Amino acid sequence: MKIAIVSPRANPEASGGAERFYEALGAAFRQAGHAATELVVPADEPDFDAIQRNYLACYDLDVSDFDFVVSTKAPTWLVRHPRHVCYLVHTIRVFYDMFESTFPNPTPELLAQRQLIHQLDSAALSPPRCKAVFSIGFEVSRRLSEWNHLSAEVLHPPLWNSGFHTGPSSNYLLMPGRLHEWKRVDLAIRAMKHVKAPLRLLITGTGEAEAELRSLAADDPRIEFRGRVTDEDLVALYAGALAVPFLPLREDYGYVTLEAFASGKPVVTCTDSGEAAAIVATSNGGYVVPPEPSAVAAILDQLCDNPELACSVGGHGSEWVAQLSWGKVVERLISAAGD
Repeated sequence: MKIAIVSPRANPEASGGAERFYEALGAAFRQAGHAATELVVPADEPDFDAIQRNYLACYDLDVSDFDFVVSTKAPTWLVRHPRHVCYLVHTIRVFYDMFESTFPNPTPELLAQRQLIHQLDSAALSPPRCKAVFSIGFEVSRRLSEWNHLSAEVLHPPLWNSGFHTGPSSNYLLMPGRLHEWKRVDLAIRAMKHVKAPLRLLITGTGEAEAELRSLAADDPRIEFRGRVTDEDLVALYAGALAVPFLPLREDYGYVTLEAFASGKPVVTCTDSGEAAAIVATSNGGYVVPPEPSAVAAILDQLCDNPELACSVGGHGSEWVAQLSWGKVVERLISAAGD
């Protein structure tokens, strides 16, 4: 079967969690014997006019040569095909759960823009335009239910790489990912001011908030910014870490949690960290604490004082991530498409 995976990319060179998700999903379809192709739709979002053009580009996208189409992230579900299933990564969050914090005093124009996005998304994700909607996690499904009054079965996607492994723990914490305000790397930096244990914080990745974060950490020699690292280096850094603080705000999914678990490392996350908090709580693979520097620091000190505990808790996470299967994901998506 010829399958199209429609993905939006603001930056063709981007290689984050979403991009790895698209690539892994395509590989899983091919492993199951299908001819899967990722159809990339340029989707930069500098202003609302550009967002509207992105929606129109997906609506006009010709997918008639394919037997089955999987949409992923806004606005790819505007695609038109009789066997269209959505594997929802997330909507444009600035018009959903992040609207009030981004626009505390919205103009009538902004409110109208939000309403239009909601209407377009709800119509495109409803039958008959979309045969079924699945999501990457309960946080994403919850938002879809709250804002669009639609349901989405959760299919947790497995890791993109099977090379993660457990190694001897060293005296550092690893915080990988995009340096964006919603990832709250600043919370980890502030927590380090309360950490009494001899721990270092290694931060990898780049992003919009990098300059501000470097300034915030400037007076703490225990905090290191490693920038973008190779996949091989990332795997090695996970293997040697004591623990992984992952403190985002209402995270959609968070491959960081899975990568840490596959490396046998406990994850420290927050009560408002969305799917990351749900996974950590369900798996017992870490700790869920209030989003306060002192609360985060207390757990980090505890793990440093008791490395056997860190190893044991990380083992629970390893068990949870091991039960995920791309084969099951592919089987469920195809079955939902019908004949």
